[in-house]
Amino acid sequence: MTDSTLEGGGASATTAIGENDGVVTTSASPGASAAQEGTGFWRSYGRRWARVPAESGVLFVAFPLAVIATSVLWPLFSTGIGLLVLVVGFFLVLASLYIARGYGTMTLAMLEGAGRPRIPRPVWRGRVGTGFIGRVLSPLADGHYWIYLLDAIVVQIAVTTLTWSIFITWVSTALGGTTFWIWGGFLPTTGRTVWLSSVIWEWVTRTPATFDPVTADTVLYAVVGLVFLFTLPYITRALITLHWSVARGLLGAWPSDRLRREVTELSASRAAAVAAEDRELRRLERDIHDGPQQQLIRLRMDIAAAQRRLADDPDATSRLLDEAGVRAQDALDELRALSRGFAPPILQDRGLAAAIDSLAARSTIPVTVTNDVSTDVALPQEVERNLYFVAAELLTNVAKHSRSDRARLTLALAGNALTLSVSDDGVGGAGENPRHGLSGIRERVTAMRGTTSITSGPTGTTVSVSVPIS
Repeated sequence: MTDSTLEGGGASATTAIGENDGVVTTSASPGASAAQEGTGFWRSYGRRWARVPAESGVLFVAFPLAVIATSVLWPLFSTGIGLLVLVVGFFLVLASLYIARGYGTMTLAMLEGAGRPRIPRPVWRGRVGTGFIGRVLSPLADGHYWIYLLDAIVVQIAVTTLTWSIFITWVSTALGGTTFWIWGGFLPTTGRTVWLSSVIWEWVTRTPATFDPVTADTVLYAVVGLVFLFTLPYITRALITLHWSVARGLLGAWPSDRLRREVTELSASRAAAVAAEDRELRRLERDIHDGPQQQLIRLRMDIAAAQRRLADDPDATSRLLDEAGVRAQDALDELRALSRGFAPPILQDRGLAAAIDSLAARSTIPVTVTNDVSTDVALPQEVERNLYFVAAELLTNVAKHSRSDRARLTLALAGNALTLSVSDDGVGGAGENPRHGLSGIRERVTAMRGTTSITSGPTGTTVSVSVPIS
């Protein structure tokens, strides 16, 4: 057991370290604990005060904005309802829904500016049909628009009236009480018989007040002002939290929105997977037709010719069989090369990092590989396989089109996503053409619910893909 004692500032702490169990136990004297707690409280209190200006600004402007929104939206919406028999009423209702959406979005932005956590935005419904009518009718079929309208014309005016009244009362009491000693002397006191300090004293003690009421009122107002000023950060935070809670319940996304987004993403992923699979099958079909198939046709012709000359010209037959053997080996080599398009042996045996190093070594231009993924991280085989093909395609594009002298490949793991980036310093101009190159890469990555970023300019091209690994 090893003991060490730290002393300073009148406080002491003893740290005991167990040699066998490796557990560190620290005990501090009461004086040290009190000092640490005090320091922690004042630091936290200072951070609260740092947020007071932003919170006060939101609380101060929320009520006027709510009054303006209610004054505009109530007449607009009610007039639109009254004129629904006419075409103009329909558009007035739509206008009120769009204005309510804008006002609600501004409310969310102000709460974020006041330091509150970001509220997930709702998923706004797209068109409910085709053409102009489908686009126009979409707000009417989206419940979020109607909730935003209810919030703008009913809820916000009630909430902001309450919070604005409390906020103004608290601020005016804090500032007025702490500064009363400055301006209180200018107030007329001639003929005044009621003093707040005397009333409180006589009510509490049931005895007459014999002190100077002017001085007592000044002290009383200062104490009350200091109390209100000290608690102001807690009041602004509580009022902002009330606004944030109302906004989260009415203006935030619904659980069904997340489900709808996931369904949309899954549909896009499935479509991209189908497109990527079709593209790969067509590429494989073309490669087999242009390579091994032609070799096998020529091999069959050579064998047929050798059979015809077997009895008449043994030497020619031998040469034909030798050529047939060479063509058979060429066809076998091409088939092996094509089979790597399904699952490269090095990828299966040693993992993605080794497979990418092999790609870089076989590249016709120098490639600098940076791998920040630990070997202890187990990656899904499907992710490794697809990222290998993405890396192979990108390095091939660099070698063919970039006119670059070198390339850089980076593999990194950020959170729950694996990122692969390939960049060069070539001529740029990379773009997505349907069913070719980068378009096929995006389809492959989208099928894995990943994202693709392409940046291309005069100084080079950078393509980054990010794929979730779970």
